[in-house]
Amino acid sequence: MDLRKLKTLIDLVSESNISELEITEAEGKVRIVKAGVASAQPMMMMAAAPGAGSFPMAAPVAPAAAPEIIETGHVVKSPMVGTFYRASSPGAKPLVDLGQSVNEGESICIIEAMKIMNEIEADKSGTVIKVLVENGQAVEFGQPLFILE
Repeated sequence: MDLRKLKTLIDLVSESNISELEITEAEGKVRIVKAGVASAQPMMMMAAAPGAGSFPMAAPVAPAAAPEIIETGHVVKSPMVGTFYRASSPGAKPLVDLGQSVNEGESICIIEAMKIMNEIEADKSGTVIKVLVENGQAVEFGQPLFILE
């Protein structure tokens, strides 16, 4: 099994709800186990050639911790996976600042996904009381970005 196929399988497991994947082919056997909430086992991929012992192919991966939000208010969440930017270009003024009033439909940040810059709009009017992500940080679908009051 080639390295691109293994990488695709690892990505499939890490981005889905499945916790374990095992595939047997003529070249050998691959088993990928994702660490879960109930499991203390880190993600480890094992590959074996026919007649040979297993050996580790990847280093353990710690699961990402979800941010905890204690503040009250309306949470603006990321509608996609990508890279978060507060401004439309490097060195430019942020689209919104703390304490700034925003209207529903107003652009509040940019998320780059697959080399496309997507303007993210406020889904509710309010005042920005907290920015929950750093400029240039990778964000997940549904991850909280801002808190509006």
